[in-house]
Amino acid sequence: MSGAQRRAGTSERVVVVGNGMAGSRLAAELHACGEDLKVTVLGAEPHRAYNRIMLSTLLAGKIGEPDVELAEAAGRGVDLRTGVTVTEIDRTAGQVRTDDGDRIPFDHLVLATGSRAVVPPLPGLDPQRLPERVIPFRTLDDCRRILAVAGAARRALVLGGGLLGLEAARGLAARGLDVGVVHRVPYLMERQLDPAAGAVLAGTLTGLGVTTHLAVTPTGVEAGASGVRLELSDGRSLDADLLVLACGVRPDIALATGAGLATERGVLVDDRLQTSDRRISAIGDCAQHEGTLTGLVAPAWAQARVVAQVLTGQDPLARYRPRPVVTRLKAAGIDLAAMGDPAGGPGEELTFADPARGTYARLRIHGERLAAAILLGDNPSVGTVIQLFDRGHPVPADRRALLLGRAVGGATAAPAVSPALMPDAATVCQCNTVSKGALVNCWRSGARTLDEVVAGTRAGTGCGGCRDAVAGIVDWLSKADPVEVGR
Repeated sequence: MSGAQRRAGTSERVVVVGNGMAGSRLAAELHACGEDLKVTVLGAEPHRAYNRIMLSTLLAGKIGEPDVELAEAAGRGVDLRTGVTVTEIDRTAGQVRTDDGDRIPFDHLVLATGSRAVVPPLPGLDPQRLPERVIPFRTLDDCRRILAVAGAARRALVLGGGLLGLEAARGLAARGLDVGVVHRVPYLMERQLDPAAGAVLAGTLTGLGVTTHLAVTPTGVEAGASGVRLELSDGRSLDADLLVLACGVRPDIALATGAGLATERGVLVDDRLQTSDRRISAIGDCAQHEGTLTGLVAPAWAQARVVAQVLTGQDPLARYRPRPVVTRLKAAGIDLAAMGDPAGGPGEELTFADPARGTYARLRIHGERLAAAILLGDNPSVGTVIQLFDRGHPVPADRRALLLGRAVGGATAAPAVSPALMPDAATVCQCNTVSKGALVNCWRSGARTLDEVVAGTRAGTGCGGCRDAVAGIVDWLSKADPVEVGR
């Protein structure tokens, strides 16, 4: 739908399929543009939109369910329907059909159908009827089921040593359970880490009550009322009260495929996030752009912004441009940031490892730019490294300062303690691309508390990893005089 079409009133009805983090953000972006669109959001889950990233924190008992809800309430012009599943897209009639028999017309359709948890093809597991003690970790309902079983459990197993599996394992260990992680690869988080970093991470997890079983493949599951037994390829069997499946996700493209849209692993989209049918867009986990699936919140929210700008005519030329991805492990007691391809490539390689203290650092520098980095454990330069990678700025001449967090003589490579010396362009919140300057401008516009600044900028509402940094800037603003703030 072009801006000209929108202003002419020929395309007013926008239907969004999916009320997850991508779909709910798109609805909020469309509403914020102030256009008189008729937006219908259809969510299969019966809940309000929630922050999926925070489920591991909920699992650990650090927050309650109200804390994971997204503050993206439907406003004027937005018809939000939860607990409604779309069963078919009728492209000829320009309608979607729902499981309750309704037919909803659209002028433009946006697929934000997300992804589904992968259930491995193991003897003893029927993906359609999983045993009570075998639970995927993907949705809020999954989290509720895990907590219900964990309340009376002593031992838990997590199948999958990727990002989500480790967050689930750490959350259950924080509740006092004896937790084991089973991973078919010889080291953890192989998509983000190298073997050395994976080994240090495994040692850190051991100290936190999580045992790792690496380079083994599950061969079968036996589950009953009293517990679960996991059979392994090395002949061992592990017993537990609960088995959590964290074996990855698969884009939910069933609707797109049934409608005849072009798909591969995901729904194929161009730079405007349009599918092979110009009346239909796709964003978030289900969208495949330039051969890449995202699976992360920051790209999904950036895609939602682009679609909203195009549909409302606010910026008909808006295009999605992927930004460098930084992965943070959200688990208490573990500080991990990984960016770029861990497999290696051209350029300088700098590494430092101190397994006894749970510290590992690796940088790859190519053309005086940071091409990849892994920082595990306490490293005061992590903020600087993320900024250099994100913005593509030249690295300092003293590489040791980035690698170890300290230069010769003990000077730190991290940003100065006072945010006054942080550039306004520095990105504080990666998920929402919120800069230090945006936080300052929000303060100048009248926000006077952390919650007000968060509400005004959305900083900290994604993975939550920047919350302390945002709080520090707000604290500085509350004490700074007008001259200092204006630097």
